[in-house]
Amino acid sequence: MYPILFEPFGFPISTFGVMMAIGFLVATWITAVRLREYGLDPEFATTALIYAMVGGVVGAKLYYAIDVGLRTSTPFTSLLFAREGITWYGGLIGGTLVTALGCRIHGIPVRAFSSCVCIGAAIGQALGRIGCLLVGDDYGRATDLPWGLSFPQGSPPTLETVHPTQIYEFFWLLVVGALLWRRRRSSPFLFGEYLALNGLGRFFVEILRVNPKVALGLTEPQWIGIGLIVLGTFGWVYFRGRPEPVPA
Repeated sequence: MYPILFEPFGFPISTFGVMMAIGFLVATWITAVRLREYGLDPEFATTALIYAMVGGVVGAKLYYAIDVGLRTSTPFTSLLFAREGITWYGGLIGGTLVTALGCRIHGIPVRAFSSCVCIGAAIGQALGRIGCLLVGDDYGRATDLPWGLSFPQGSPPTLETVHPTQIYEFFWLLVVGALLWRRRRSSPFLFGEYLALNGLGRFFVEILRVNPKVALGLTEPQWIGIGLIVLGTFGWVYFRGRPEPVPA
C-alpha cells in the first residue's frame, strides 16, 4: 500500500489523486482519438476534460456528503469539505450532466460525444480503481485465496487478507473498454452499453464486498448497478431505430 506518494511542503499527495488525474488524462486522449474519427474537433476533448473534472468532483462530493450525512447524521459541510469521499456514482452523474451542458455550449452533438467519451471513461475508471487499491479503499470480504491482500493502512484498516475487489473491477473495466472499442462503429448507443456493462460488473463485484444491505438483500451499489443496467439498456433500445451519422 502506498496511500501517500509524497508530501511537498507538508501537503500530502495521495496515490488515489494521482491515479485519478492519470485516468482523466488517458480518457481525454482516447476521447480525442474518437472525436477525430467522427470528424469533430479533437481539441474539444481537452475542454470536455475541464467540464468532466469539475462536474465529476462536485457530483462525487455531493453524493458522498448527502449519502453519508443521511446515514450517520454527520454535518453536511464537514463531509463536503473532507479530503476523503470521492464516490464514483456521484461523479458519473455530475460529470455527465456538466459535460452534456458543455457540449450544448460548444455545439457538439451530445449523443455523438457520449459515444466518443465512454471508451475513455471505462479505461480512466479502471486506472482510478488502481488508486483505490493503493490507498486501501473499497476492498472486499475476508478470503484465504492466494491473491488475498491486507490493508493495514486502509480505509478502514484491516489485517485480514481480503478480496482485492479493486483489481477485479480493474480487469472488468479493461474488458469493457476493449469491447466498446470493437463495437464503436456498430453500436446504436455505445454510451448505453457502457452504463449497462459498468452496472453489471459492479453488481457482481459487490457480492464480495462488505457494504450493508439496504433493501431486498442488496446493497446500495448493487441497486445503483441495476439502475445503470436498466438505463443503459433502455437507451440502447430507444436509439436502435434512430441511427446517428456514421463516423468519418
